[in-house]
Amino acid sequence: MMPNVIDLFSGCGGLALGFEKAGFDIVAGIELMPEACKTISYNLSWRYGKEETHICGDITEIDGKIFKDRIGEEGCIVIGGPPCQAYSMAGRGKLKSLGEERVNIKDARGYLYQDFLRFVFDMDARAVVMENVPESTNFGGQNIPEIVCKKLTEHGYVAYWTILNSADYGVPQVRERVFVIAIKNEETKRVKLPMPTNRSITDELTQHQKRFEGYKSYTFFEEPNGTEGIEKTWTTIGDAFSDLPILFPNAKTKYKSVALNIEYPYRSEAQNEFQTMMRNWYGKEIFGVSANSFRRNTRDFPIFERMKQGDNYIAASKIADELFEKEAKVFGYERDSEEYIKLHDKMVPQYDREKFENKWKRLDELKPSHTLVAHLAKDTYSHIHPWEPRGISVREAARIQSFPDDFYFDCSMGDAYKQIGNAVPPLLALGVAKAVYHTFKED
Repeated sequence: MMPNVIDLFSGCGGLALGFEKAGFDIVAGIELMPEACKTISYNLSWRYGKEETHICGDITEIDGKIFKDRIGEEGCIVIGGPPCQAYSMAGRGKLKSLGEERVNIKDARGYLYQDFLRFVFDMDARAVVMENVPESTNFGGQNIPEIVCKKLTEHGYVAYWTILNSADYGVPQVRERVFVIAIKNEETKRVKLPMPTNRSITDELTQHQKRFEGYKSYTFFEEPNGTEGIEKTWTTIGDAFSDLPILFPNAKTKYKSVALNIEYPYRSEAQNEFQTMMRNWYGKEIFGVSANSFRRNTRDFPIFERMKQGDNYIAASKIADELFEKEAKVFGYERDSEEYIKLHDKMVPQYDREKFENKWKRLDELKPSHTLVAHLAKDTYSHIHPWEPRGISVREAARIQSFPDDFYFDCSMGDAYKQIGNAVPPLLALGVAKAVYHTFKED
């Protein structure tokens, strides 16, 4: 039998979903946000007719031995992704905007890895998997993955950290994340680095692949397995979206608010391996898909329609200028008149064009997406649909993260976007989980 899994900082369940798919039993977990806890409870427990395994609460106030009665004779594996806001560039920027004294190293969330380790040690976990953003390697000069590995080795573990790209594991998204992987010394084996399933069609290095040489100076860093000899190439946005329902054909289409629980039929049969997996994740093919809601950006639909795939905010701003000038000419407004200025403010986005170049981005169907973030809860300008003049829907965001199509979001649209943006992609989690599973299966 396999060790049971304890899932900390679970979010909506991306990491746990990958471990469940690999064959592990998720017996307990903790999540702070009620909306995310409800999502993971439905998808990992209620759908099977079981009582929820996860509790909603603040991990800093919870006893590290609370789940002792759930792990059984085979012991446990502790997994989780402590909050990344104190480490990430976006999180640092938000803190700084709130005042100079709100620097990231004063953010208590940056030290929640200590509570993660407290549970690891109190539960005497046989193995450990911790996920976070690559920026955690420089938290006010501290390398958090390195610190975590050092603490683990002091408590009798063999530990290492690495950086994995989700696109190498079939996810239609270039998303690099740190993973700390450890196993008890007494297991007399180690967890091997996860094996990629997909490769890039170019030789261009990702942002953090360029830094691997520098990371090698750290004691516990291990360079991930390469993709040489792998036949399957990265899953693209076209691969991910082509069978999903058409929601908004053109900018003049009437916007329709759709509840997240309403299902639409697919536009076609599954066209590739990724789509087939998304429809059959739980072992039974589905024929309709929910979470087809997207944001009502009335001003911007005409701009989106004229953007080319790959265009950013600079291109969008020029299009907005052209649309505005054309409209002002139709009405005969004189330049700098009150009517002219009001129309300009109504039609042209007001973001600084020098600072927000990449705030808008239209997805390219021939490439994986760039990294999805929790800011989708505020707007979806960063991920504009490649064919339709709108931001991506909740389901399309879920597809970009590799959540299966019958993974349900019983919450608001904003909460769903936030949960998806914060999650570990299940296919990436599956790659890591398989490496752990094979280690214990060797017995």
